[in-house]
Amino acid sequence: MPPMASVLVVEDDQFVRSALIRHLTDAAHTVRSVGTALEALREVAHFRFDVVVLDLGLPDLDGSEALKMLRGITDVPVIIATARDDETEIVRLLNAGADDYLTKPFSVEHLSARMAAVLRRARAGGGDVPPPQVIRVGGLAIDPLRREAELDGVRLDLTRREFDLLAFLAGRPGVVVPRRELLAEVWQQSYGDDQTIDVHLSWLRRKLGETAARPRYLHTLRGVGVKLEPPVAEPLP
Repeated sequence: MPPMASVLVVEDDQFVRSALIRHLTDAAHTVRSVGTALEALREVAHFRFDVVVLDLGLPDLDGSEALKMLRGITDVPVIIATARDDETEIVRLLNAGADDYLTKPFSVEHLSARMAAVLRRARAGGGDVPPPQVIRVGGLAIDPLRREAELDGVRLDLTRREFDLLAFLAGRPGVVVPRRELLAEVWQQSYGDDQTIDVHLSWLRRKLGETAARPRYLHTLRGVGVKLEPPVAEPLP
């Protein structure tokens, strides 16, 4: 993991909180910690963090509400820490803007691995790598550096995850990308539920003015994967 990440730990259990602070500090990270959702919002508003570790069982607000409020003011990567193992709830949180999750109890090594993956994704494109060019596929124009996308000259209002998914597929026009690869590259997960991908594809299709039944850019090959390609020109009457 890159050294000296700035981490906010949001955890009301003092024992767990102390253990996380000790481990992360020993790993050369700078750590701030709070025990409530409202304190977390104040911290994020006043300080810049590289990643937030957010417990769901907070005393003042449910973690899912805290996540929604965090996403209203920042795009900082958020790793959910939860004792809940309800798959539907976890998928809902990922769709609501969480970048990853850990089910309690978890080891500090597991947390480190998940943090490393999230930070690699967040820091991709930095350093001496030349700025990426605008990607054009049909009427789509995607600027990875500015994180902006247009369709037929009209700016698309995309969430961070929708943009990542669109940019990844547009960078491989006409290529069928397996769902496992999408999970690994866009969500930084080695495993997960296809529903996560399906929900984001559905939202993305809506913003591109298409449906699964009548696709223009996004095409799903059942049991194989997803591809993005320019729409076929309709024949003249």
